[in-house]
Amino acid sequence: MDLGLQGKKAIIVGAARGIGLATAEILAREGCDLAITARSADSVKDAVAELKRYGGNVVGKACNVKNADEYKEWLQWAVAELGGCDILIPFASAGGGQGSEKYWSNAFEVDLMGPVRAVEAVLPSMVERGGGAIVLIATTSAGEAMGGAQAYNALKASLVTYGKQLGLQHGKDKIRVNVVSPGPVEFEGGNWDMIKGTMEKFYQSQLRQHPQGRMGTPDEIARCIVFMASPAANWCNGSHLVVDGGFTNRTHF
Repeated sequence: MDLGLQGKKAIIVGAARGIGLATAEILAREGCDLAITARSADSVKDAVAELKRYGGNVVGKACNVKNADEYKEWLQWAVAELGGCDILIPFASAGGGQGSEKYWSNAFEVDLMGPVRAVEAVLPSMVERGGGAIVLIATTSAGEAMGGAQAYNALKASLVTYGKQLGLQHGKDKIRVNVVSPGPVEFEGGNWDMIKGTMEKFYQSQLRQHPQGRMGTPDEIARCIVFMASPAANWCNGSHLVVDGGFTNRTHF
């Protein structure tokens, strides 16, 4: 299937590792020009070098999404460097945690306001270019009560509603907005890799709950995200796609 991505300009927030990097790599292979960021300058530099192998224009600079002014400046820079934006995928997350109010503050600034600020930054370019695609990244923890009362779960859940609202509001502009909720994903240096090393019994209990007896891989999630961002999914707007290999028990009507 031709995804129709050749020559598209994509901004990926949080693309130095895991699902974000896997998504950027597929987009690069499909012929997209990319602007990427992450907190670590070295990680961004390495990711840019890796993605340039596919022949497209790839630019990147480190940025802390939690710093609103720095982040807005980076977004403006990314749009200018690419000469516009056709695709936006904001991955950055503050992660989970219970207890202190700092978890709520961090999740609000990164997991919620990160996507909101990115959307506001790229919308004018997408309108000018006659359309675009935005894919917000939520989580299966948003749809089921997993892991106790956490800011991460609650604020990721808000993205499902926000995505639907955006899709309805900007459909007239030919801008599609969809949400993808990944299930547990394991990769070197990721959360589940660390849990495997520090909480072996809990890790094994999660594997036993999974129909396939394993965690997902970044590439398995990334392929679904790229499809939703591509013209091949041009009739998907305001949708919420759960990609978890059947891990969650909820029926998604």
